[in-house]
Formats: sequence, structure tokens, C-alpha cells
Amino acid sequence: MSTRIQTEDFDLSTEVAALRAGNPKVGAIVSFVGTVRDLNDGAVVAEMELEHYPGMTEQSLAAIIAEAHKRWDFIDARVIHRVGPLKPMDQIVLVAVAAMHRREAFAACEFMMDYLKTAAPFWKKEQTPQGARWVDVRVSDDEAMARWQRDGGREKLE
Repeated sequence: MSTRIQTEDFDLSTEVAALRAGNPKVGAIVSFVGTVRDLNDGAVVAEMELEHYPGMTEQSLAAIIAEAHKRWDFIDARVIHRVGPLKPMDQIVLVAVAAMHRREAFAACEFMMDYLKTAAPFWKKEQTPQGARWVDVRVSDDEAMARWQRDGGREKLE
């Protein structure tokens, strides 16, 4: 299990290959890559800057993976989150899960992304033609997290 916070970009195929490396038990890898959009809440986004709380953020990401591992049987997971200034179409985040079976990989990946969006200490500031603005957690992200808590958190996929 690994987490990284970095300014540089990442390569999806390299990260997936590392999850699979030498483990014949891996039957499924599910990954999610988040990217910067050029439009958010009706405004053009020229740049997004991500900030984090060093030390605390890494611990938060590790705790998210550990919680997912309590709920689903998977072999390995990787979370990479970028910080600093990013332009539209830049990659922001990777969540990847390797498991014996796809169901566990899908559920754990979705859980980790939902928790990352709401519980990890990152702050996003967008540069728009109207000026800079901080981005709040979306209601839909809070609702996704609430479903995990309400449903007992084991299975969201049906």
C-alpha cells in the first residue's frame, strides 16, 4: 500500500504495472484518474492550485486505504495526489486497487475516492476570469460519503 503527494505528473501505466508486479494472485486492477476541468460551477478555470498539510495529509491518505482494507479484501492499493499549480487537463489524482476479484477492486477504489474528496486535508483554489476562489466540497461528495456510512460501508455496488 502506498501514498504519494507530489508536484510532478504520474504515469498511469507505470503505476498499474507496479501494482501487478510479480503477483499472480492479482486478477483485477481498478483505477481512477481525476483531472482538472476547464469549467467549474459555470466559470472558466484557467488554473487550479492545490495545497495540503504536510504530514497530516499523508496520514489521512494512509488511513483511508487502511479503512478500505478493513472493508474489502484487496491485495494492494496506491494513491497519488498532486499539489501545486495545475492547468486544465492535468492529472490531479490516481487511486488504484489490485485485488483477486473485480468487485472488491471496484468497491475499494470508489470508497477511497469518495473519502479522499471529503476527508483528506487538501485545499483547492481556482483562477477564473472573475478572480481567485476557493473550492468547497460538493454536496454530491458529502452525499457519496454519507452513503458509505449509512449502508454499513461494505457494499455500494449492486
